[in-house]
Amino acid sequence: IRNVTIKGAADAGTLLAHYAKGLKHRHTRSHAMNDASSRSHLIFSVLIETVNRVSKKQTTGKLSLVDLAGSERLKKTRIVGNGLEEAQAINASLHELGQVIATLSQDKPPDFVNKRNSRLTLLLSDSLGGNAKTLLIVCASPATYNLQETLNSLEFAARCKKITNSAAKNDETKQVKRMKLHYDQLLQEERAKVES
Repeated sequence: IRNVTIKGAADAGTLLAHYAKGLKHRHTRSHAMNDASSRSHLIFSVLIETVNRVSKKQTTGKLSLVDLAGSERLKKTRIVGNGLEEAQAINASLHELGQVIATLSQDKPPDFVNKRNSRLTLLLSDSLGGNAKTLLIVCASPATYNLQETLNSLEFAARCKKITNSAAKNDETKQVKRMKLHYDQLLQEERAKVES
């Protein structure tokens, strides 16, 4: 995935510095509805690993902070050119996320839900059902002009609320080992890019 970076952090200061650097790369654009509209999704994930010094048991957790780009109506934003392509890509990824959430929020969701149709749903897959606690904050406009967008956002939030997650402590499991292997693979790829 383009522009994904993996950095190590041994303390809170370093972690906050990485976060600040990520925010600097956040892409925004001014349009008829918003002076600084997010034109890209921003995902900041923190993988936390601890080791019990007595038992040597390793525990892993992940915190993902996600800022989804807005799904504004093209007619209202009056975006053209490159901005139009951005908006279409944003709307397509949000549509895929909506499809996954609609499936997961069914009374009896299927055992398998395809989260690989978009990079966004793939990156958020561990937060969408399963072993996770997920908190969603929805921004809504008080303006009647934006009533339809606000209703759409609230309906999306209502569907998200129906998803059942069952968070459990992540001791060293096969899933964690898979995550580590994937993380190490990404890290090696990033190092190879820097060295070449």
